[in-house]
Amino acid sequence: MTELLSSSFEETLELGFKIGKVLKPGDIVALNGDLGAGKTSISKGIARALGIKDVITSPTYTIVSEYEGTIPLYHMDMYRIDGIEEFELLGVDELLFGQGVSLIEWSERITEYLPDDCKTLNISILENGQRKISLEGIEL
Repeated sequence: MTELLSSSFEETLELGFKIGKVLKPGDIVALNGDLGAGKTSISKGIARALGIKDVITSPTYTIVSEYEGTIPLYHMDMYRIDGIEEFELLGVDELLFGQGVSLIEWSERITEYLPDDCKTLNISILENGQRKISLEGIEL
């Protein structure tokens, strides 16, 4: 596991860009962190690295947003999902296990559905406002 610190939105964006450069088609990344921790910010950096020019927003209400880039990006938010049964009803298997990169915010709500090789990004807010970002399964 690698732990990094970010002191600003720009640093979080840059870290996301570096992560996006090492992701491959089929990768699934679980994004965990409290509201406002920076999950969408780091997603914006990943999207930039994948050549996506669209504006990346939190998919809290759409649940799944799809973007075309050098690799398709599927940005999912499980915040409003009550459990694995509701997730299965979304019918996103083709996206999740396809040839794109899947970013899943609030993934702890569907942990049992994720593959063993799922990569994990944990973001926590420190008392001084910095973000501690832990990477599991991602080598920069």
